[in-house]
Amino acid sequence: MPAASRRSILAAACLPLAAVLLLGGCGKSGQSQTQNVAAAPTEVAAVQTPPPDYPIELACAGLGGKAVLSVVVGVQGKPTDVQLVSSSGQPKLDASAQQRVREWIFNPATRDGKAVPRTIQVPVNFNPPQPRPDRCFALDAQAHRSN
Repeated sequence: MPAASRRSILAAACLPLAAVLLLGGCGKSGQSQTQNVAAAPTEVAAVQTPPPDYPIELACAGLGGKAVLSVVVGVQGKPTDVQLVSSSGQPKLDASAQQRVREWIFNPATRDGKAVPRTIQVPVNFNPPQPRPDRCFALDAQAHRSN
């Protein structure tokens, strides 16, 4: 058998083996990359965060502030603990902020692909509305009559 024919047969026999080895190596590499991406940690992400109620008497008086809350977001994405860290200076605003944040919904943080509780800091700003709401004039008239 001539040398050229032997090389052709050898090449034809080795080609499928090389393809199997090449594709087999690619599959393993792709799987480990997919596993690494799936296991990447994620942080808490807000989903539904409706604003707190602004007590009308404070809004009409032009009183505002910023409350800072410490919120533990549980594995279900719901706050499991809400604590006041820094007061707005107005107890009614602080209470309104805490009440509303307890109703918020989050995507929980994850580690190794599993949801984990995470504590976050949440600032809640109360800026008095401008111009004054029409309801304020009714409150002013009521307060004037009471005096």
